[in-house]
Amino acid sequence: MLTKLKSRFIVLDGPDGCGKSTQTAMLAEYLKGQGISVGLFRDPGSTDTGEKIRKILLDVGNDISDRTELLLYMASRAQLWAERIGPELKKGNCVLLDRWLSSTCAYQGFAGGVGIAKVLDIATHSLERVWPDLTIILDIDPYTAKERIKRNLDRMELKNGEYHKKVRTGFLELAELRDDIVVIDASGNVETVHKKIVRTIEDYFKS
Repeated sequence: MLTKLKSRFIVLDGPDGCGKSTQTAMLAEYLKGQGISVGLFRDPGSTDTGEKIRKILLDVGNDISDRTELLLYMASRAQLWAERIGPELKKGNCVLLDRWLSSTCAYQGFAGGVGIAKVLDIATHSLERVWPDLTIILDIDPYTAKERIKRNLDRMELKNGEYHKKVRTGFLELAELRDDIVVIDASGNVETVHKKIVRTIEDYFKS
């Protein structure tokens, strides 16, 4: 793993409540325990600019269209790449990221009706790198996901149930289009899902 994950870019993604933030942090600790240098970031966020954009996107008092959401997410990613992801990869570190382009494909592209093709076109013109080496989608049904969120919901989480059903479908359909996207059942307990993620990474990069 030490040599195979050098300068690798890995994303954990999925619907709200799937546990990706917890799992990304657990994965980072596991890899560090294996002697792997890790850069751990969240999207949007992890830069001053990105955190300001995150606040705008998630503030329940803001009324933002799907296309505006799309552009704000892309702006945050462009800054995140320039400040954090790019430099970490150049140093040979493994980058772990909580969300990336797959989220915009599922949320704004599929559920929001902008269209995945349009999201990818904008991403191609906005981002230094469109796809990571591996994207792991943590799949969970919307009801279970909502039950897991034990805090006040943000603006994206407050969107209606039909929207979140479409988000899940969007993630699953996107996974059908790309060999570098793997779907994992995230309905189990935290440790079980963590082991699935580790096994998926080991299998994916073993060759």
